[in-house]
Amino acid sequence: MKMAKRIFAAACALSLACSMAACGSSSSDSSSSKKEAKAMTDDQKEQVNALQDKLPDIELSNKTIKWMSHYDINPSDGKSESPAISLFQTKYGGKIEYVQTTWDNRYTDLAKAVMANDSPDFFPADDMDAFPKGAIKAMFEPIDDVVDFSSDIWSSSQTLNDSFVFNGKHYVAAIDVRPQYVCTYNTKTISDFGYDDPAELYANDEWTWSKFTEMCLDFADSEADRYALDGYWYGKALNDTCGYPLIGLEDGKLVNNMGKAEVGTVQDLMYNLEKNNVVFDRSSNNWKTRGDGANGEGLGSQLTLFIPIGTWALEDTPEKTKTFGSVKDGEVMFVPMPRMDDSDKYYVSTGVNGYLLCKNAPNPDGFNAFVNCCKVANSEVQNITEEQLKNDYGWTDDMIEMRKTIYDLARQNPVFDFQDGVSAELSTLMQTVNQATMVTGGGATTWTECVAENQKAVDYIIKEANANVAE
Repeated sequence: MKMAKRIFAAACALSLACSMAACGSSSSDSSSSKKEAKAMTDDQKEQVNALQDKLPDIELSNKTIKWMSHYDINPSDGKSESPAISLFQTKYGGKIEYVQTTWDNRYTDLAKAVMANDSPDFFPADDMDAFPKGAIKAMFEPIDDVVDFSSDIWSSSQTLNDSFVFNGKHYVAAIDVRPQYVCTYNTKTISDFGYDDPAELYANDEWTWSKFTEMCLDFADSEADRYALDGYWYGKALNDTCGYPLIGLEDGKLVNNMGKAEVGTVQDLMYNLEKNNVVFDRSSNNWKTRGDGANGEGLGSQLTLFIPIGTWALEDTPEKTKTFGSVKDGEVMFVPMPRMDDSDKYYVSTGVNGYLLCKNAPNPDGFNAFVNCCKVANSEVQNITEEQLKNDYGWTDDMIEMRKTIYDLARQNPVFDFQDGVSAELSTLMQTVNQATMVTGGGATTWTECVAENQKAVDYIIKEANANVAE
């Protein structure tokens, strides 16, 4: 599912120019139109302008940076500036030139531009499919000599940026984390069925796999058309609760974690859930969710208990979120995915809000100035976001606080999965691996069988990728 443009649209409405998000699935396309962003209030503009003192005083010889993507980060009305773009313009006189491409042709167009000595300056890292692939294929430059990670601006995010080191070099200017999935539910359903509220369970550190499984098994009833899980992302979201991604990055090298005992444990739990028919059978619905691709599948109608999905799905108008239930009436809530019973941590599937410097970028100084603006503006972005979530989209205080909590968890206990960032071959293979223990329609296999069938092939691709880093 090419979600980056769609999620960017939601982010635009929230003034999140530095927080574009994306999730992977094959269920949709990227044809959604971009929403109009709201202009910042005068108070918000003053708060942003006050941040200029935190930026270095430099004069850019070239004030234009070229942005290549399938979406434009510039405001279409010329007024609806994000905090980062506003800072870039007012502090440095900066301008962003949009180099348009499509989702399917992004990397082909980038490669052509690099070959023709007409490179853009920067590219989004948010889809988690550009790194380390772009380093391996020499589409992106290391940024250690461009961005000063030891400066006051970046020092607080050293651990985050070190998560994107390949062969000893930083490639991603990571502004902040992005929780990939939360466990979304309808509070009325929870109450009507007499379950403990997951938010209260989390507050008491009792939101565990055992409790999650107990609720799923009790709720699911195929004859009543009730299923505990629906959506496209429960496989990835549940796997990462063990603390290990299927494809990780350690000491600057890719690693295959399929053989980890922790992964085997969580995959066995996932297999047992599927064998008990708790997952909506997409095979009976042309491999689509209950909502035929719409978000909130069955949640508002009390036919679905949980949907693992990004918060972006709820960062929208009441009309767009009504399938989840009434947000303003407190019917919609979310929590982290449950922790493993023997763990003391809630691990979070995590993406990144950040940017990559293109190979032979004509204006690396401009890139540095812009990402500095993004980093400085990030806290103000979050404040503006929360105001708009509450005032425009009807979010409750509980939702706002839980969003903060999950972002903090993602910073503390992130699980970065790089399975889509290596090659098309690995990404395709991992689609099979991801759904092996939970594929609907009676096709689920045990994790032992999945590992036996796929681990060697995955190991081979990872070995080749680690060995073939372009000089």
